[in-house]
Amino acid sequence: MDLHDEHALPASDPARPVAPPRTLLLVDDEQNILASLKRLLRRDQYHILTAGSGQEGLEVLASHAVDVIVSDQRMPGMLGADFLRKAKLLYPQTIRIMLSGYTELQAVTDAVNEGAIFKFLTKPWEDHQLREHIAEAFRLKGIDDDNVRLNVQLREANLALAAANASMQALVRQQRHQISRDEVSLGIARELLQFLPLPVIGLDEDGMIAFINAAAASLFERGAALLGNEAALVLPQLFDDLAGTRDAGGQHLAPINGQPYAVAIHSMGVHSQSRGSLVTLTRQGAPA
Repeated sequence: MDLHDEHALPASDPARPVAPPRTLLLVDDEQNILASLKRLLRRDQYHILTAGSGQEGLEVLASHAVDVIVSDQRMPGMLGADFLRKAKLLYPQTIRIMLSGYTELQAVTDAVNEGAIFKFLTKPWEDHQLREHIAEAFRLKGIDDDNVRLNVQLREANLALAAANASMQALVRQQRHQISRDEVSLGIARELLQFLPLPVIGLDEDGMIAFINAAAASLFERGAALLGNEAALVLPQLFDDLAGTRDAGGQHLAPINGQPYAVAIHSMGVHSQSRGSLVTLTRQGAPA
């Protein structure tokens, strides 16, 4: 069994991807045939391995990645057709060619029908024809390898997409849960503010009245009708003396229904994601 590579590989360019070697296994019990084939095929830059029998060929296949096999039919110990059948069973990714001077039609036909043989060529061979058939076998192997690689990449992409979808669904569930909790918290806060004896008015980012509790509604004549209006227009007494201090949480006294109230505006969002502001009104002791 000769595992010697008959040609020297050219120096590779580190900037270019290195193509995998194209490995060819020649199996024949006649050493002169093997030598002739190696001389013929050396020009095609194959990585050539040789074996003198079917059993040796199986040993080579067990220790080397082989793309194409060219085997004789009549060999001692194991016929070429039987060797190629075993090669197909154990290494189905190989492309298998039979080269023989004996036209045993039935054995060859059976091997072809079983898919064990890609081509059957006779000895003596025509150099050009043999090289073309082997080149065709390597082209077919390259297509098969590309399909396998693309299938692997497709499976990996599908797995990555499935993982991304699972993460997205988990995030959506988390956000929905957070929104649900926020809604509960908001409901509790609104209910708490609603029953406070202290008048409270909630403003959105644009200064529109978004909330008014029961104490504030009873303090002003229009009560709930104030919702949705601009606070500075419908309740100007709360803001007349507050110029320059409204956003800073300043406080001033305002007369409401003949009574003095301390007006304080509290900006939201300092310790939460809330926006807008709360206006609280605290009745003072002396009449305005």
